[in-house]
Amino acid sequence: MLFYDSVGPNPRVVRMFMAERGIELPKTTIDLRGGENRQPAYLAKNPAGQMPCLELDDGSVVAEITVICEYLDEVTPGASLIGSTPQERAETRMWTRRIDLNIAEPMANGFRFSQGLKLFQNRMRCIPEAADALKATAQDKIGWLNGQMEGRQFVCGDRFTLADIHLFCFLDFGANAGQPINPEFRNIVAHHAMMQARPSAAA
Repeated sequence: MLFYDSVGPNPRVVRMFMAERGIELPKTTIDLRGGENRQPAYLAKNPAGQMPCLELDDGSVVAEITVICEYLDEVTPGASLIGSTPQERAETRMWTRRIDLNIAEPMANGFRFSQGLKLFQNRMRCIPEAADALKATAQDKIGWLNGQMEGRQFVCGDRFTLADIHLFCFLDFGANAGQPINPEFRNIVAHHAMMQARPSAAA
């Protein structure tokens, strides 16, 4: 397998997941800032032009970060970060999807439509007037999640999962892209500090 890596929170989710699972794969780095992911060679691998993707041994390609992580979780030995029962897997997928749709997506687009506009305006439809509302939406959902995490160590209670990694990588991205964590969200702040202390956070 070959992992196509780049800067940004999405590839970091996969790198951190692999670090936690003890998975080592050969990597090639794509120049996202230079637009290499929108060039024919990469589009032949991943027509969506998004980062990252995973090329399998037969030449087929798996894209989308949660899908890549679930695939790696299934094909490599070790303790699962998705779940060992149907109920655990469903819970992990539920929270990961909530984090992706309600926090990661509006946060990332809020960045693309404002601070990242010069980089993205010629690559995708950007709506600068929507940036502030998207950032506010992400903050609202972070606040909601803060309430849900009262009394929990991890997003899924006492289980460390992909949902924790997904949340951490995007909140860390936001903190460095004009969307800092509200200090009033004490459960989120505590979770972020705990995740930052994990060796995999350096991945």
